[in-house]
Amino acid sequence: MDQAAGVPLRVVSYNIHSQRDDTAALAAVVRAASPDVVIVQEGPRRFRWRQKSASLAESFGLVVAAGGLPALGNLLLTSLRVQVLGSRCQRFPLTPGRHLRGAAYADCRVGGARFTLAGSHLSTDPAERPAQAAEFRRGLDAASSPVVAGADLNEGPDGPAWASVAHGLTDAAVAADRADRLTYSCADPRRRIDALFVDPRITVVDYDVVDTPQTRRASDHFPVLVDLLLPATD
Repeated sequence: MDQAAGVPLRVVSYNIHSQRDDTAALAAVVRAASPDVVIVQEGPRRFRWRQKSASLAESFGLVVAAGGLPALGNLLLTSLRVQVLGSRCQRFPLTPGRHLRGAAYADCRVGGARFTLAGSHLSTDPAERPAQAAEFRRGLDAASSPVVAGADLNEGPDGPAWASVAHGLTDAAVAADRADRLTYSCADPRRRIDALFVDPRITVVDYDVVDTPQTRRASDHFPVLVDLLLPATD
């Protein structure tokens, strides 16, 4: 790959359903994709979450970059090809009686390119999603390098929370002309609620929602798999 054309990055964004399903299939799905980074929703967030996060990463052939309990189950994993320069976690304001939500961020370098990896999982409650989306968006706006953001938004592209997160970013599915690919649920695919958004300076090379017998056993969401070209900064 000509570095002048960009630095390649393969990304998986995946709600893993708290590892309630076939974990061997889950590991096989991710390993088969050979990603540089994985943005996980519903990762370990309770008792022994550090050990569980490390075990999950190892099963994928990756390492933990950020997230876990401090990000309320959002987890960022990277291959050894990716250098993690720093990380932070965010918790959204608590709505009484609702589930806590948050986000994870990692400042990364790969080859001659820097980027900010981010992940979040918004509420199932339409009344509280817009405020959470605004909080996530503020986190993305604080990034010092081009953003690669994966999320389970719990609503489709016509929703206000989706619009808030997507504003000014490229929806990878739309860029690849594959916005008709549905991500949820594996048992009855009807909605595209899982998305990958990138800085407009990043090129979307390919996009897929991986629908196989294995992915249908691994989680209740399909994984989103995207190939990108990052702008070289060095």
